[in-house]
Amino acid sequence: MADQSLLDKFEALQFRFDEVGQQITDPAVMQDMKRYVKLSQEYKRLEDLMKAYKEYKNLISNIESGKEMLAEESDEELREMAREEIEEAEKVMPEKEQEIKMLLVPADPEDGKNAILEIRAGTGGDEASIFAGDLFRMYTKFCESKGWKMSVTNVNEGTSGGYKEIVATVSGEGVYGVLKYESGVHRVQRVPQTETQGRVHTSAASVAVLPEAEEFDVDIKESDIRKDTYCSSGPGGQSVNTTYSAIRLTHMPTGIVVTCQDEKSQLKNLAKAMTELRTRIYNMEHQKYLDEIASKRKTMVSTGDRSAKIRTYNYPQGRVTDHRIGLTLYNLPAIIDGDIGEIIEKLQVEENAERMKESEL
Repeated sequence: MADQSLLDKFEALQFRFDEVGQQITDPAVMQDMKRYVKLSQEYKRLEDLMKAYKEYKNLISNIESGKEMLAEESDEELREMAREEIEEAEKVMPEKEQEIKMLLVPADPEDGKNAILEIRAGTGGDEASIFAGDLFRMYTKFCESKGWKMSVTNVNEGTSGGYKEIVATVSGEGVYGVLKYESGVHRVQRVPQTETQGRVHTSAASVAVLPEAEEFDVDIKESDIRKDTYCSSGPGGQSVNTTYSAIRLTHMPTGIVVTCQDEKSQLKNLAKAMTELRTRIYNMEHQKYLDEIASKRKTMVSTGDRSAKIRTYNYPQGRVTDHRIGLTLYNLPAIIDGDIGEIIEKLQVEENAERMKESEL
């Protein structure tokens, strides 16, 4: 049985789809880049909906034509074909309706963006830095499996390995919509390399994932930025401590400071630093949105709430537990090696259910 409420919604959506299709070909709209990008994103979403709607209508048509054949035909072979057609269409209908309902739920406008990934060592001293390094390797492997590009912008290495802090830009399709679930405190329980008596210690590292702001998202005045240059430190070859290639930008109205020393070229470091600065300014406003949804959805933790424990990696028992949805998996070696897809997929399913409930679909 077709869901009439879905059919009613699509009549209005068809009109909007045609309207947006005309607007994105209008030269005046194309000159306004901010508006053009937003309309293009809306058109893509509506295009996906229209495709699903067409498939849904074809299922309805197949059921109706099958029923007509059963009513009119006396040939048993044709009647059997009609019954099979009806059965097959009715089997697919609930899945297609669910897909359409998910497409109808307003998407997070940030989901398609690139992301800034920050990992900072927390409680646990040197072991926390080592764990932060393990997390960075985990995300590096995961991003490689997704075909995403990761570019480090700033790093502060730990004294016994790993990182006290590491910041990277991740670019690719739908990066933020996947990595956003990783924001929060990650806790590890294991015997540290520095432990001589074999005791299990608990250490932590915080992860923050920010949607990367695009140029038209934030208007930054050049007069509001103080730029400092200094010599890079750490790995990097002959240019380290000899050329002033590292960049520090201070946004005076907000007090935000970003640094980049990953590239040998000052211009490249400046470009990376500007991207991160733009993102941090943009996320001051985006934080309000994160705080709002974090209070409604257990799958999300506000980026600003670094005290929120989201996941524990227990080495003695070989298990990983995500505390938001009560998920425990006993494949820690694979997960810490980048196989975090299953955890993220389950978080996405949970969030989708919560979003559908909010939208009363």
